[in-house]
Parts: sequence; C-alpha cells; structure tokens
Amino acid sequence: MNTKRKLIGLEILTFTIFLIYIIPFYIVAINSAKPTLDIIRDPLTFPENPAQLFANVQAILDSHVVRYVSSFTSSVIITTISVGLIVLISSMAAWVLVRTKTALSSVIFMVFVAAMVIPFQVVMFPLISWFHRVEVVTGLINTPFRLLQNYPGIILAYMGFGTSLSIFLFHGFIKSIPLELEEASTMDGCSKAVTFFRIIFPILKPITVTVMILNGIWIWNDYLLPFMVLGSGNQVQTLPLAVAHFVGSFVRRWDLILTATLMAMLPVIIVFLFLQKHIIKGMVEGSVKG
Repeated sequence: MNTKRKLIGLEILTFTIFLIYIIPFYIVAINSAKPTLDIIRDPLTFPENPAQLFANVQAILDSHVVRYVSSFTSSVIITTISVGLIVLISSMAAWVLVRTKTALSSVIFMVFVAAMVIPFQVVMFPLISWFHRVEVVTGLINTPFRLLQNYPGIILAYMGFGTSLSIFLFHGFIKSIPLELEEASTMDGCSKAVTFFRIIFPILKPITVTVMILNGIWIWNDYLLPFMVLGSGNQVQTLPLAVAHFVGSFVRRWDLILTATLMAMLPVIIVFLFLQKHIIKGMVEGSVKG
C-alpha cells in the first residue's frame, strides 16, 4: 500500500514538473498566432485567428533588419562545424587519455573535468581581449580569417568550451571498449589512426550522438557568447541575436518576437525528438559500463 502511494506521489510530482516546464512552450506557441495587442490583452488564451501565424512568419522573413534567413544559415554553419570539430577532437583526446596509463594523462583528464565547472562569465572578457590581441599580432584583423565578428572566432570559442564535457563523456564510454580489439588491429599492421577511425570510432556511435545533441542544442540556443564574439550589428549573426532585434528600447513586437522564437526552437525540438533514445543510451552505457 505504501509503495503504491509512493508511485502515485511520484507520478503527480512528475506531472507537476512537466506542466511547469511546458508552460513557457505553450505561451510561445499560442501567442505566435496572435497580433501584439491580443498578446498584451490576454497572453494565455488560444488565438482567435490561427492564420495570423503565417502572417507573422511572412513578416519575419520580409524583415530587412533581422535577416532571418541569413541568420538561420549562420546558425547552421556555426553549429555544424563546431559540433563536428568537438566530436572529432574530443573523441581522439579521450581515447589517448584512456589508453595512456600515466600520471600525466590522469592529471590532464582532471584538468578537463575541472574546466567544466568554470563559468563562462569569468572568462568572457579575457577571451574577447585575447582574440583581439591575436588578431593584431598575427595580422588577421583585416582578413577573412579574423576572429572577432566572424566564423573562426566563434567556432574556436565553442570548441574550447565544449571539449571538456565531451571528453568526459567519451572517456567513460571508451573505458568499456575491450583493449583486445586494438591489440588485434596492431598485430594486423594497422596504424593508430586506422585503428581509431575504423575500429574505435564506429563503436562510439551512441555516445557520439549524445555529444552531438547536447552540444548542438547548447550552441544553437546560445546568446551570450555570439553576442560577445560576433556583436549585435554584424553581418554574421545567429538566430538568438536575430530574435533580439525585435526588442527595442521603447517598442517590443511581441508577435514577431514569439514567432521568431518558435521558428528558432522547432529545428532543435524536431532533432531532439528523433534522437532522444540515442542520448539516453549513450549516457547510460557511458556511465554504467565505464
């Protein structure tokens, strides 16, 4: 009887937490199909004219201030390249750290773990200052490869901030892979690179998908780091920066703000729904087997 009551209590608690988390999505979804006056008058009711959503979407696509299409393209480029490099570098680094049984490898791994707890706000101003100094010293400031207000800088920053957690996840998963597989490939004459890319990396598929989704959601939704590195009025801007353009000092277009937010959320939600089982599988296998 007590067990049944506990289960019912847990179900009620779970449902309550679900409602708390779903309310912001509900508000964004229903108000995306309203004009601004209806949103201000009553933001919790269903829209009277759902077709208003298409009018809001068209207004966003036609806006010359926001440049939604180019912002979407920039977000795709930054997220794709950053996630790809994070996966590649983190998986190789974790493999070397696991297979190298020395005190130095343990220290390096602990440094990566310790870096996970450093808030971005602590290093954001030194990071921007360092980027500027590198541009001046190397002469990149007036070239297409400059770090600030351009793709290389933001991608490099995401690689630096994303590798710590990724190495930690890969490290736990790789420890579950039998060493005999690598020894057999070495006896067959395979190099280290061939062993990793043809034998180890395919086995890492569950945790690779997990790392890709976790970093992809973070990079896609991030606002502060792109704002610091790219700036708000630059040609290269991400979707969160584009949405922020609808917020003025005296006027806020809530219909366009919420519609743009919904348009930015949908790609991530769709990808997460299709790949959520891989996220759970990778996390469980990496923690239990590791």
